[in-house]
Amino acid sequence: MNIQPSALHDVQALSESMGLQLPSMAYIVGALVFSAIGYVAWSYGRKMLHTRVKWLGMTLMLYSYVASETWILYLAGVGLCVALYVWRNE
Repeated sequence: MNIQPSALHDVQALSESMGLQLPSMAYIVGALVFSAIGYVAWSYGRKMLHTRVKWLGMTLMLYSYVASETWILYLAGVGLCVALYVWRNE
């Protein structure tokens, strides 16, 4: 399936006319990467009975729904990953 540039422009124009803004590719990639890290952390925390790691993993999976800007997504994601690294064995 090949999407024509004019069709993509039409979809963007339609979404903007309805007050919606499509996320950038950087936002989508960041959300997927941090959600995948969160899923692995959640699974590990659940199996090893590390409550803090389990909840940090859950937070990593879900926070992208409330992060409105790409820089906020990456800043919070890196911060949560650092917290996972620091608290991984507690």
